[in-house]
Amino acid sequence: MEDPRALIAREPMHYRQVIAVGIATALNALDGFDVLSISFAAPGIAKDWGIDRAALGLVLSMELFGMGVGAFVLGTLADKVGRRPMLLACLVIMGIGMGLASTATSVPILSAYRLFTGLGIGGMLAATNAVVAECSNARRRNLTVAIMAGGYPMGAIVGGSAASWLLAATGRWESVFEFGAVITLCFIPLVLWLVPETMAFLLLKRPAGALEKINRTLVLQGRKALDEMPPADPVQQKTSVAALFAPGMANVTIMLTATYFFHMMTFYFLVKWIPKIVVDLGFPPALAGGVLVWGNVGGAIGSIAVSLLSQKIGIRPVVVGAMFAGAVAVTVFGQGAVSLGGLSVIAAIACFFANGATAGLYAVIAQSYPAALRAGGTGLVIGIGRAGAALGPILAGLLFSTGWSLASVAIAMACGTLVGGIALSLTRYRESAIA
Repeated sequence: MEDPRALIAREPMHYRQVIAVGIATALNALDGFDVLSISFAAPGIAKDWGIDRAALGLVLSMELFGMGVGAFVLGTLADKVGRRPMLLACLVIMGIGMGLASTATSVPILSAYRLFTGLGIGGMLAATNAVVAECSNARRRNLTVAIMAGGYPMGAIVGGSAASWLLAATGRWESVFEFGAVITLCFIPLVLWLVPETMAFLLLKRPAGALEKINRTLVLQGRKALDEMPPADPVQQKTSVAALFAPGMANVTIMLTATYFFHMMTFYFLVKWIPKIVVDLGFPPALAGGVLVWGNVGGAIGSIAVSLLSQKIGIRPVVVGAMFAGAVAVTVFGQGAVSLGGLSVIAAIACFFANGATAGLYAVIAQSYPAALRAGGTGLVIGIGRAGAALGPILAGLLFSTGWSLASVAIAMACGTLVGGIALSLTRYRESAIA
């Protein structure tokens, strides 16, 4: 009896697998908007509440702290209870958090609500990465994971355009969070309807009714049902955090975490501070959001470029190259521009490389861990790495508040992705089977 995991890895993807990947990509797009919603709202918050750059940097980072905890805790939990239940739980957390943020009346309260929202966003990142890796065949796995990561800037583009319109139409920063809450909760029925539990998880954990669930998925994909479960693989049963640091995995976990940490520090400095930097250069808040939207257009194209290159070249050299180019582009962005169009072009180029590298990193992470450790490994890397994401906006805010120029801050922050590229080039890993 052939293991269905081998069948899925070898055969062309069924349209239902493509739909599941598409929903996961849309969920990552939702993450992109939910994370950056605070960036679009930031100029209005700063104006209404009269807070300085240092305090604003802290607010901009709060959901990133939550994402770190959520990615690790909920990502590990997804390896125990399943990918699908975790997707649904994270949507509930995100929807409630976005709704509460629209009611905030002070920095501490808004920070607490953004921290809570970040828990769901982080868990979602870990779970969607595992879903896409396990729903794809071997030939298209790097491509689909990179496409999924490309959903993040697409969410910022579509959601950011809507946010800019809402800000212009209502003049209320609260409307950004209200819009996010409604859209987030609308995804719950889509996941219930179109995203089954992955066969890799069911074959690994074998919960009650696993065979029936697997056969239901196989039949819907036009494949032959199983008469019985294939033999369990005892090697794949360890799911503890210690297993991520076992011989053969420790170097991978440590170096990937360092890579993600330093790259995220640069990436989130860029995407979190763009609107405020543009406003400080003298442009209206509604137009400042447009620069971030164009930055995410560049980011989406970068994800696609990495996806296509990964089919021809090894994914790691593509990501390393994107990180090195991204460091240069962020430095150039810090030199400023005299026109809104110039700022938009520079932001698009910087995000092209920064988000392209991020998309490729998710593919590297997914192929580096077996199914028993995939969501947990992804969660650990993202969880600790998100400390870098949180550090980026805070560090930039502190540097600005002490009198550093935009050019100097950009050079300092660009060093993060440069260090990340070096760390990834030194990582020793062997691609794991998605099983």
